[in-house]
Amino acid sequence: MPDGQPVRTALAFDYGLGRIGCAVGQTLTATGTPLVALKARDGQPDWSVVEQLIREWRPNTLLVGLPLNMDGSESDFCLRARKFARRLHGRFGLQVIMVDERLSTREAKSRSGYRDSYRDHPVDDVAAQVILETWLADNSCGISP
Repeated sequence: MPDGQPVRTALAFDYGLGRIGCAVGQTLTATGTPLVALKARDGQPDWSVVEQLIREWRPNTLLVGLPLNMDGSESDFCLRARKFARRLHGRFGLQVIMVDERLSTREAKSRSGYRDSYRDHPVDDVAAQVILETWLADNSCGISP
């Protein structure tokens, strides 16, 4: 991080219909830490829990993984992730950046040491950490919601 740049804290979300992974990190060390997998109902979290996380960590930026296809085209699920990002911005007024999340779940499973069923061993919070660290590695990688 160049001298004189303010330290930025970010919360990252790995959006899903049943669970939404969350991680926190900051630009000073360019590292992220998995926090929690929020329960969701049809992609809707308990917004009071999200608000509590934002109050606790005081992020400057919110990141949402954008589930692009391997060829870079948008998947059908991208619309839902973008809608979630818009809701975050609308509710909390913070900058929201979409981050390419291709292979984040595979990387999260590798980091966690799980090779079996995602259902048996969810890694949503670690996937959010991967999304966060992708953004930290290159702050210019954001995609508008």
